[in-house]
Amino acid sequence: MSKEKQFVTEITPQSEDFSRWYIDVIKKAELMDYSPVRGCIVFRPEGFEIWEHMRDELDRRFKETGHRNAYFPMFIPESFFLKEKEHVEGFNPELPWVTEAGGEKLEERLAIRPTSETIIGHMYSKWVQSYRDLPVLINQWANVVRWEKRTLPFLRTTEFLWQEGHTAHELESEAREETNRMLEIYRDFCENYLAIPVIMGQKTPSERFAGAVDTYSIEAMMKDGRAVQAGTSHYLGTKFAVAFDIKYLDRENTQQFVHTTSWGVSTRLMGAMIMVHGDDRGLVLPPKVAPTQVVMIPIGPPKTREQVVGRVDELYAELKKAGIRVKVDDRTDVSPGWKFNEYEMRGVPLRLELGPRDMENGQVVLVSRVTGEKRIVQQSSLKEEIERMLADIHRDMLERAKQFRTEHSYSVETLDEMKALFEEQRGFALAGWCGSDACERQVKEETGATSRNIPFEPAEHKTTCLVCGEKAEHSVVFARAY
Repeated sequence: MSKEKQFVTEITPQSEDFSRWYIDVIKKAELMDYSPVRGCIVFRPEGFEIWEHMRDELDRRFKETGHRNAYFPMFIPESFFLKEKEHVEGFNPELPWVTEAGGEKLEERLAIRPTSETIIGHMYSKWVQSYRDLPVLINQWANVVRWEKRTLPFLRTTEFLWQEGHTAHELESEAREETNRMLEIYRDFCENYLAIPVIMGQKTPSERFAGAVDTYSIEAMMKDGRAVQAGTSHYLGTKFAVAFDIKYLDRENTQQFVHTTSWGVSTRLMGAMIMVHGDDRGLVLPPKVAPTQVVMIPIGPPKTREQVVGRVDELYAELKKAGIRVKVDDRTDVSPGWKFNEYEMRGVPLRLELGPRDMENGQVVLVSRVTGEKRIVQQSSLKEEIERMLADIHRDMLERAKQFRTEHSYSVETLDEMKALFEEQRGFALAGWCGSDACERQVKEETGATSRNIPFEPAEHKTTCLVCGEKAEHSVVFARAY
């Protein structure tokens, strides 16, 4: 078997074993490696740079809407969790505790941060005294720990990276507006930066964040038909304000509790991006997030090599100056075919080929990772052509993901229909739900699917509950999920 062919066949086909494909790709593309601690991973430079691009773009969007970054301790006193009963019950199974330090037993156990509502609530109670102190618009970039029983790199790990926004407002209407604003930022980021189409909606009570009044989510479909919760935004009402005594003097000089929100996305978005776009050749990275947007490969016999490489280096300098993330691969110990396979596996959106004939004609060949389309373009307009092609690649990726979701979205009327569907198909099912926890629980027990959300814009409005046949209060998207 040739080196070129072996390089790709080391990746398990998606149709054979999707989970194995996923592990093969993220390992082979050098995005991560396993750490000696169960459920934890090491972000290798290639993987961490993807997160950096995501982080920087989100950070820019947050700051444009008036939010500022702060940092809070990762150790949280046990007594803080006990102040909000529903919150502690929701997280207790996942909490790791520090009980000893410096050789001495601690007087009070410290949780390693699973989320920061409690400690931030404690601090806000000190900072907020008057309506003039509101709103408080703070975001934190941090790591969190949740002791998951089953882990999968990026999607669900014991320790992961994320951002968590925490805001406090005078009025419920202002807090709800904030909740919706941040959910829309997540939707726009996923679709216009990561090329991931998502469904926006409200979580059912059983899927709500522990301690929230209302939770809203964006849900994405992976290529195996499973769902990933790509981001959440929570209206917390005054629950945490009451628990942590976050009060202010209003404009009538009366004490009031603030209304709070929290919202976040994590490195699970990286896993979702890989599973939405990847194929049997490896990664397919959206141009806006790819560490390398263009790889330049000089081609030709040894006698012309010096001249070709020299011109490649000149074009490289021009593109780099223009802000395009570009790399030159002028290795001589592997063939051009090997390089083509390698960079396709790594998901580089665009390949640039330059050979002696191209030199004579003042042109280059550009090849799309997504469609395989080859364009011969003039070197004099290279920057503009690359920018146009990168935009086309993003659009192609988004449309392909939308098309896949459309082809794997179904409408069902009864539980039997849903059971039969998930035995034979993969994807999302829209069904009516009466609002009963018992009916929702029965769906999960009999199909393995959970309610993803109540979409703001369902494809159709269901009239009867799929389980009990009573009047449907909501049209709900159900799916098996990561």
